[in-house]
Amino acid sequence: MDIKKQDNIPNNVNTSLRVYLSTFSRPLLWLAPLIFLVLFFFLPLSKILILAFNTSAFTSKNFQLILSTLSFTFYQAALSTILTFILGIPSAILFSRFNFRGKSLLRALTAVPFMLPTVVVAAAFNSFLGSRGLFSFLFPLSSEFTTSKTFYFLLILTAHIFYNTTIVIRIVGNALSRLDPKLEGAARSLGADTFHVWKNITLPLLRPSLLAAALLVFMFDFTSFGVILLLGGSNFSTLEVEIYLRVLKLPNLPLAALLSIIQLIFTLIFSILYTRTINQVTTQNAPRFSTSRPPKTLRERAFVFTFYLLLITFFLLPLASLPFRSITRFEADRGQRDDVQYGLTTDYYQELFINRRGSLFYVPPVQAAINSISYAGITVLLSLLLGYPAAVALSKPTRLEKFLDPLIMLPLGSSAVMLGLGFILSFGRSLASPWFVPIAHTLVALPFVIRTLQPALASIPERLRQAASTLGASPFRVWQTVDFPILSRATLSAATFAFTVSLGEFGATLLLTRPEYPTIPIAIQRFLSQPGGLNYGQAMAMATLLMLLTTFAILVIEKLRLSDSGEF
Repeated sequence: MDIKKQDNIPNNVNTSLRVYLSTFSRPLLWLAPLIFLVLFFFLPLSKILILAFNTSAFTSKNFQLILSTLSFTFYQAALSTILTFILGIPSAILFSRFNFRGKSLLRALTAVPFMLPTVVVAAAFNSFLGSRGLFSFLFPLSSEFTTSKTFYFLLILTAHIFYNTTIVIRIVGNALSRLDPKLEGAARSLGADTFHVWKNITLPLLRPSLLAAALLVFMFDFTSFGVILLLGGSNFSTLEVEIYLRVLKLPNLPLAALLSIIQLIFTLIFSILYTRTINQVTTQNAPRFSTSRPPKTLRERAFVFTFYLLLITFFLLPLASLPFRSITRFEADRGQRDDVQYGLTTDYYQELFINRRGSLFYVPPVQAAINSISYAGITVLLSLLLGYPAAVALSKPTRLEKFLDPLIMLPLGSSAVMLGLGFILSFGRSLASPWFVPIAHTLVALPFVIRTLQPALASIPERLRQAASTLGASPFRVWQTVDFPILSRATLSAATFAFTVSLGEFGATLLLTRPEYPTIPIAIQRFLSQPGGLNYGQAMAMATLLMLLTTFAILVIEKLRLSDSGEF
């Protein structure tokens, strides 16, 4: 009996020691992430706040500009949201109600644009519907319309639909699949027709999901920057575009800061409304009913065929036209005096490696690709180093973690252009260092990394760790044999997320990058802004390579998400 008591003393002491050390070390887990956020998010944000209340920003001329810019931002976001729902609601019904050949492939096709960089989407629509795209070449009589301001506004709206339709399909379609079919059957047995079933049964149950999807789509359209700048230039002044113009093109930093604060306030309001709304979506937690079936009636077959063909055409044509346009010649390489040799060519890809002008200040596009990959690698390393401690703490949150969790997610609600402005105000000449670009990328990628690692860490059974320790395993050995096999897939998924985010980041990079260190998105933007078929072709070639690289990363993420660990 005494021997047993003596044997239990070390275990009790070790357990108490582990609990004490765990309690003592929890704040240390937050040390690095919080220092990073304070230096590179809250400090720049405070600089913006201070400058926003500069008296020079409060003029009648500035207020008129702010009012017109805010009005147009709301207008284009509201119109884009309505048009997205016009396509998204029938598409959600298609995926949730019917089974048909190629359904999984079509669902994946609608989801791909949401993860593509904005420059790729803008380049894809430019290659298909732009003034130098396939549509203008095939229908030359439309050249006057395809160069008008109205056309480019419609192009921006179409690109927003292209981007955000998958949000409606996922949120509303998920809610539709969880509606109990017995409710509809009961209503029909009481004599209700299709319209009254939808009005009195389906719509009230779907209202939270519809509102959540609308808020999320509206927020993405409200903060859209790359699509509007690359497709419309400075012709359309949204808040994001106006901030960029007032920082680089028409310098007025107090006005840019005031616009940033206004944009941040509205973004936070939308984020809070979305969080409250999505929490009301009780059908998300309801059991999924197997209501999808093959179309039976002629009307159902016509509906499935029509929207299947519409979605294939709408999502595939821009993505397919981009690589096709990168290997076709439709205009002179260097101005109208050059002879145009129509047909297929690989010149645009070959030119990516050539400094034809021999300029000392010319940066070959292949160097931009190397810069992007280097920045992405640094972003992955920083995101994992900062994300792991925070994810460990959030895996078993205390009251402290519940308070700090929203702070970690704040950069997601901030404009990338605003982050770039904050860096300029905070660090000034220090921005000559190329390190600030991956730091800005890390701010954007860090919330994704934490949200990917957190559920995987929470899923590790504590009894496995205790069993390994009881058998004499050291802490490193416990991590190697217990934690790492579970976390490896989540870590790779988080790293891929960070890599993809960095590779396509455009807003902050446009303000922070040095001319001698361009990234792929910046190089694409520069080529698109210059005349001549050669510049345009190189932009298409680089956008195609970025699309292929990003699509490969998306496939890796989707494959890793098949595992329960690391689910985002």
